[in-house]
Amino acid sequence: MTNYLLCIALLFGSRIEAQSVTGMIQQAEQMERQLKESEAIKIYQSVLLQEPQNVLVLCKLAELHTVLGNKESSDKKSKKLMYETAYAFAKRAYAADSNRVESNYVMSMASGNLTDFESDNKKVVGYVRDVRHYADRAVSLQPNYGKAQYVLGKWHYEMVKLSAFKKAAVKLFFGGLPEGEIEKAIFHMEKCKQLEPYMVSNYLDLGRAYKENRNPTKAIEILTQLQKLPNRTSADPILKAAGAELLANLQ
Repeated sequence: MTNYLLCIALLFGSRIEAQSVTGMIQQAEQMERQLKESEAIKIYQSVLLQEPQNVLVLCKLAELHTVLGNKESSDKKSKKLMYETAYAFAKRAYAADSNRVESNYVMSMASGNLTDFESDNKKVVGYVRDVRHYADRAVSLQPNYGKAQYVLGKWHYEMVKLSAFKKAAVKLFFGGLPEGEIEKAIFHMEKCKQLEPYMVSNYLDLGRAYKENRNPTKAIEILTQLQKLPNRTSADPILKAAGAELLANLQ
């Protein structure tokens, strides 16, 4: 009888804990919809106290810290801290399950965040290489994962724009990387636009890619669409403002 009651208690306790985690995640998602990323982060971190290997929560924390980093336009120290925190959560997600598209995507995203904040050329090139590596893995795992298509497209765009100095560093430390192609940048970001039609950052970089490809008419079209998108993160108004400035320069 005692063993039976113990089993019932353990079963009931596990259900309460599962419900608690589910409820917390729903609450965090609600905070995200209200553009309250800092509050969502606190709730997701509470989830990790119960489920430290929860891959999707770790990925959420990597994404949300990136959003907060994107908002820090003037304070570079705070921006770098947010990006480093995002990278740390991405690494934890990848260590927990390296075969999930989400963990590969956040590793690619977080590596890209840090390329502008690392002074060591070898580390910069390592991050550039990792962006491509993890983006390729994410797309191979799930081709219709729009965010992965975006980060792969952005990699191609940024490789096209890479300075001669950084290209020399790439060649020195790794014997070179595949060349970025503006047409591939546009292809992958257009694919993302189909799969993630409200992703503000993708529209901004797609507009930039069309401008780089000497297609101002298409760039104007994309950047005009960008201005009409709803804000899905608190960093979106900042990205839309950058798009509006570029749009004004093209018109």
